[in-house]
Amino acid sequence: MNDRIAHGGKAVYGARLGILMLEARFPRIPGDMGHAGTWPFPVLYKVVGGASPDRVVRQGAEGLLPAFLDAAAELVRIGADGITTNCGFLSLYQREIAAHVGVPVATSSLMQVPAIQALLPPGRRVGVLTISAESLTSRHLQAVGVDPSVPVAGTEGGREFTRAILGDEPTLDVAAAEADLLEAGARLMRDHDGIGAVLLECTNMAPYARALRDHLGVPVFDIVSFMTWFHAGLAPRDFGPPGSAPRPWRER
Repeated sequence: MNDRIAHGGKAVYGARLGILMLEARFPRIPGDMGHAGTWPFPVLYKVVGGASPDRVVRQGAEGLLPAFLDAAAELVRIGADGITTNCGFLSLYQREIAAHVGVPVATSSLMQVPAIQALLPPGRRVGVLTISAESLTSRHLQAVGVDPSVPVAGTEGGREFTRAILGDEPTLDVAAAEADLLEAGARLMRDHDGIGAVLLECTNMAPYARALRDHLGVPVFDIVSFMTWFHAGLAPRDFGPPGSAPRPWRER
């Protein structure tokens, strides 16, 4: 068999994960999924016109489904083998996007909640940090199989994080944003007994996950940990023939 024959069918190769991006201008620092340097593997991006942070979070992404379906299909046509989004509130469109594109789709970090819960010992439960607790409804949770009774705390009471992201501001006080997350996390632990792990709904929270874990003393899961796992299924590591040295990841 000739293994030197290359096969086509895509426009772009080596980038299996496609990311649907909101149309925004706020700073995307390392750790944010909109910062390409966050990823240890190549990704494909597609900005969805009209999908502002405020419209998706506070207005329930009303009227945006066709735009997200078209953008997801374009990413698949280009070469993506799996699709995600950069807003956890897009859980509302999980079923529709998956049905439309025919490849694995993970619209929201919230999808991790049932799996994390299964990891915890009896008497412990997952808590969710979100950019807007008042906007996160049972519809968002149930759309991806999350029990609506899950404990939730939001950063909207803080000084910087929610204001800058949902307001789509051109600058971000990173230290103040981190302080907002630490305060919200502490409040989540204080107001709800038995929190054994924290899930970050908002994809822009991932840069602060390490500080939050050190502050709270419990595991913290986010969109980056989720997509690293997701990508490992799209492109499993090639260990080579038995007895050989492991090969680095490569496109097949």
